[in-house]
Amino acid sequence: MATAPTPAELLAFARRTAADAELTASLPLDPEGRTWVRLDGPAGSEAWLIGWPPGTGTGWHDHADSVGAFLTASGTLKEHSLAARLPTDGWKTLELTEGIDRERELTTGQGRAFGRHHVHEVLNESTTEHAVSVHVYYPPLPRIRRYSRTGAVLRLEQTEIPEDWQ
Repeated sequence: MATAPTPAELLAFARRTAADAELTASLPLDPEGRTWVRLDGPAGSEAWLIGWPPGTGTGWHDHADSVGAFLTASGTLKEHSLAARLPTDGWKTLELTEGIDRERELTTGQGRAFGRHHVHEVLNESTTEHAVSVHVYYPPLPRIRRYSRTGAVLRLEQTEIPEDWQ
């Protein structure tokens, strides 16, 4: 049985995949909405090549029990995240403490790995340029939890399963 890939190994895969200019150029880009193609990731992980038109984003979400990584293949993405371990289940509304917000800008070739229950949103804040990125998750995403945020209040809005996005 294969060993589960580490977040660092997932990031290395994202880096290699993003460097494949022919693959990233093959992604159809839509001016109105994000586009994506599923890829086979290492050691049974799932990977996605995603195109981000100007002004698009994911909204606040997590990847439940999966670890992951993503890397910007072209353009610039911004990630807002929470530097806190949140309870994994059993809550609908949570008041966040001060000082847990993090922001990072990921330009072409920059990426990050993350652990289980990482809550974040990813945005292309450009008004003119598409961005393209590679995302990898292990185990393959069992669910995504989507949140809304008003000030310090994070609210669970819905839980999606793979059939909702594949």
